[in-house]
Amino acid sequence: MNSSTPNAPQPAPLLFALAGSEQLGAIVAAQAGVELAPAEEREFERGEHKARPLVSVRGRDTAILHCVHGDIAGPSTNDRLIRLWFFAATVRDAGARSVTAICPYLPYARKDRRTKARDPVGSRYVAAHFEAAGVDRIVTVEPHNVAAFENAFRIEALALPVAPLIAEWMHTYKRKAPLVIVSPDVGGAKRAQQLGDILVRRFGITVPLAFVEKRRSDGVLTGDRLIGEVRDAECLIVDDLVSSGATLARAARSCHAAGARSVSVAVAHALLLPEATELLERAGISQVLLTDSVPLSSGFAARLPTKVLDLGPYLGAALRRLWYGGSVSELAGLE
Repeated sequence: MNSSTPNAPQPAPLLFALAGSEQLGAIVAAQAGVELAPAEEREFERGEHKARPLVSVRGRDTAILHCVHGDIAGPSTNDRLIRLWFFAATVRDAGARSVTAICPYLPYARKDRRTKARDPVGSRYVAAHFEAAGVDRIVTVEPHNVAAFENAFRIEALALPVAPLIAEWMHTYKRKAPLVIVSPDVGGAKRAQQLGDILVRRFGITVPLAFVEKRRSDGVLTGDRLIGEVRDAECLIVDDLVSSGATLARAARSCHAAGARSVSVAVAHALLLPEATELLERAGISQVLLTDSVPLSSGFAARLPTKVLDLGPYLGAALRRLWYGGSVSELAGLE
């Protein structure tokens, strides 16, 4: 029986940030107009753990922020995911009105289809675990393929593009030559077009586009033909993430070969392998834009000029609109 008073005001929503995500969580909370809710996390032998909210969640909208990237010398992606799923299920069991999971970077999103016989579809399996844990909504930033991300989930799946943050930077950036937005492959052309559209709508800046042909088979990249005009231009290569750096380095070399004046790159997630720094450096990349979805090693920033775009205010503004009303599409530059 529902004993709540008709038309009674809803209790204030709650935002939790699990261990390792507290710094970003505090910024998100401030922007969303709440304080981080307290939680207890305990470690047990052989890797087992327990986490629980330290305030009542019954009847309240709750959000859980957790950065679920893997660390080379720390918790793995799988460990972080398990902790998030367990905590979400705990909050649901404790009577939360709704549960929103916020993962700035969502792992396994690149494995969204079968490319070989008996291949797994990791993105769909991850989605099923979020649903099984009782999550009502998932929020992430710049997934590898937005359509595949949305189709993997049966719950509300919100993908926030990083394009608005890049566009803000481009609006203030002092250029010395015409600018061209470059996609490192045909599949990313929509991402480049989205950035171009936001620049036109918000700042009245029209920027031409180009893209590089790329083919991947058994982990080997081929194809470097550039489609578009970049001679004497400042090129900005946009992509969802950088891991080995091979895709961005190949695209940068193609731009330089076609006469580009300079080449910068802008990506949402810095999943940098040890060899990436030298590879990007050798490719003649003059500047790198990244978000703080994944912590950046000091060694990378020391060798390549790097600008970090803060996700906290963006995620907090989105969460506030989800809780209290307002257009997230407008915030994300989608309308």
